[in-house]
Amino acid sequence: MTATTAYDRAEAAVPAAEIRAALAGAAPRPFWLDDPARPVAGPGLTGDVTTDLAVVGGGFAGLWTALLAKEREPDRRVVVLEARRIGWAASGRNGGFCEASLTHGDANGATHVPDELDRLRELGQENLAELAETIARYGIDCDFEWTGVLNVATEEHQVEWLAEDAARSSGTAHDPAGPHYLDQDAVRAEVASPLYRAGLWDKSGTVMLHPAKLAWGLARVCRELGVEIYENTPVRAVDSARDHVALRADRGMVTARRVALATNAFPSLLRRTRWHTVPVYDYAIVTEPLTPEQLDAIGWRHRQGLADLNNRFHYYRLTADNRILFGGYDAVYHYGRALRPGHDQNEETFSRLVAHLCATFPQLHGIKITHKWGGAIDTCTRFFAFFATAHRGRVAYTAGFTGLGVGATRFAANVLLDLLAGTRTERTALRMVRRRPLPFPPEPIAWLGIKLTTAALVRADRRQGRRGPWLKLMDALKLGFDS
Repeated sequence: MTATTAYDRAEAAVPAAEIRAALAGAAPRPFWLDDPARPVAGPGLTGDVTTDLAVVGGGFAGLWTALLAKEREPDRRVVVLEARRIGWAASGRNGGFCEASLTHGDANGATHVPDELDRLRELGQENLAELAETIARYGIDCDFEWTGVLNVATEEHQVEWLAEDAARSSGTAHDPAGPHYLDQDAVRAEVASPLYRAGLWDKSGTVMLHPAKLAWGLARVCRELGVEIYENTPVRAVDSARDHVALRADRGMVTARRVALATNAFPSLLRRTRWHTVPVYDYAIVTEPLTPEQLDAIGWRHRQGLADLNNRFHYYRLTADNRILFGGYDAVYHYGRALRPGHDQNEETFSRLVAHLCATFPQLHGIKITHKWGGAIDTCTRFFAFFATAHRGRVAYTAGFTGLGVGATRFAANVLLDLLAGTRTERTALRMVRRRPLPFPPEPIAWLGIKLTTAALVRADRRQGRRGPWLKLMDALKLGFDS
């Protein structure tokens, strides 16, 4: 039994001076949003507006809801209210992995919705294909690449996990052969890292894209379809009357027949749903563009997204200009569900990510980091989105994507519109839609439980994946997670 992981050893092996040199001069802001092509902020709401549908939130969930609403009913008046700027939060800070899964992986789906898993897998693939078609049809330039994802074993016991996953997997229309198992020689020929012991390449279920450009593109299409978007317009309260819902902002009010709430990690305007999510901070770094020689040294010619199999896992990918985005591992919860700008920076985590990147690709010795940032993930106890209605069905809500929202928000938007229409559809009949996850307890119990779980996950990684008593209890309560 090993007491350390490959990444534990990396932290001890990479000199602190090398880490400091890599991070020197790194901009403390999201790489995706630090773009001269970022649109200027649109106008804020001033005065009162009456509309058929109001959408609160200008990230992926809100923008997809507005766009699909106009496609369903072009004459419907739709208004989007964004507290700051389009795509500034999770939609502009994530790694750009757009996955088909609606349940954060098959193992997690089997725990929570086993009877629906096969159909949800199909619906997820259909949703991803429709997302790709929409991007192409409207000419949204978001660096779209259908590369798939390569999951890699960095510890010996994980090799068997990948072999078992390959044996259980089946093909899709996009990749009839199904995921491809790669032994150590094959995976290192694909991407040259001394840490890799095996790999499983799923070509069909994941797209790489520029998330902020997708958000900006969706906003552009919404406006072209007639959606009114108001930025820098935080909604302070929601009230309902007999035949409408009123949204109160600082400088005006929106009166709507129906309302879709898409605020995700931020406190819900529906108090009853606030206990169902906690904000957990995730962090990422981005390197300077790799030279042709550096690219040749690491291979990666098929540009897949990469992820390892540890409980505290990394995700990484190449950007359009051949930088490496390297994120994950630490997931930080702050007492009291705290959301603060200062939490977006975490020097300890950035240093750890640099050490892990250097261990993954020692060929890149001396590489510089240009951007470092973090952001809050709307985490729920089942790790995939949930839904709710309120105010006699006039308000619908979704949250809890837990880091898997780039693709799943489009599916969720269709669910919200179905719920607001009041008609039973295959989507609204799903158990994943009808049932909500267990809520998190109040403080200090929530903080203590999350800290205990984090420590238990660290121990499991260091004990060849064996889950101790605490994680087994969480599994029995269906609060455990295995992606």
